[in-house]
Amino acid sequence: MRKSLVLLMLFLVQGVMAQPDSLYIKFHPDKEKMERPEWKQKNKLGIDINEVAFVNWSSGGSNSISGLLGYEYSADYKDPFFYWKNNLNIRYGINKQESREQRKTDDLFEINSNLGYQADKFSYWFYSARLNFKTQLTDGFKYPNKETAISRLMAPGYLFFGGGMEYGKQVDELSFYFSPLTLKATFVLDDELANKGAFGVTPAVLDSEGNVVVKGDQLKAEVGILLTNSYEMEVAQNIKMKHQVSLYSDYINNFGNVDVDWRIDFNFKVNSFARATFGSHLKYDDDVKISVPSDVEGENEDGGSRVQWKQFLGVGFAFDF
Repeated sequence: MRKSLVLLMLFLVQGVMAQPDSLYIKFHPDKEKMERPEWKQKNKLGIDINEVAFVNWSSGGSNSISGLLGYEYSADYKDPFFYWKNNLNIRYGINKQESREQRKTDDLFEINSNLGYQADKFSYWFYSARLNFKTQLTDGFKYPNKETAISRLMAPGYLFFGGGMEYGKQVDELSFYFSPLTLKATFVLDDELANKGAFGVTPAVLDSEGNVVVKGDQLKAEVGILLTNSYEMEVAQNIKMKHQVSLYSDYINNFGNVDVDWRIDFNFKVNSFARATFGSHLKYDDDVKISVPSDVEGENEDGGSRVQWKQFLGVGFAFDF
């Protein structure tokens, strides 16, 4: 009997040692090795340079050099139910041609923050809140006139903030966002431009001699509906496309009149550092009026709102760190 009990105990001990996850002994994985949600940060610095030089060129031409410096920073958090995406985008470009003053070609300072909550991890719908702020860094001119600035730092500055629903199987690559309630604030923090009523703010009240009686507003607030769509795809090997479009309409002022911001960028990868970019940027804002030459020489008049379009092509280097 005793011999039987001893054999049984030995059998049980051997079974526990052979199968550590069974019976009473449990081995838990090291908590430090378990995968946990964490912040992911990324920096990207890009430099594009274009240069043309002529020496005794029979067809003629003008020496020129242009450069574009871009910096992007992102800090993203994601777990099974929440995501929070933040990014900073700065671009500045200049162009210098022979016998002509230096001119600005690009100027952007932009901050985005996107917070989402997914009630069901198997659903593609997110409750979402978004913030977007953008302005420029230096004065802008309607060349060749470099005496009168038509835009400055925070003139304009735009702030969008609202909440809604976002749909996307992969929010980083495909996203549809709908916000029925979005605040749009337009800042014109320059007295001269505000008094002119630039970018849709209420202009100054002038007396019969042209003196300012009541200063122009430096802030215009709107509440409206916002719809955005973004999509990224690889159209061919080493060629990526990114599409972004934003549609906004104010409830109070001219509802149904839509502000459009549509951008398409192509990124051509040569190697780990060298790349080429090609893009198109189309905008329409009913509050932004274009000045055109009037019948009186040297004077301009209001030409109304028009479609704005910019195309760019660059070859340079990009560094991720």
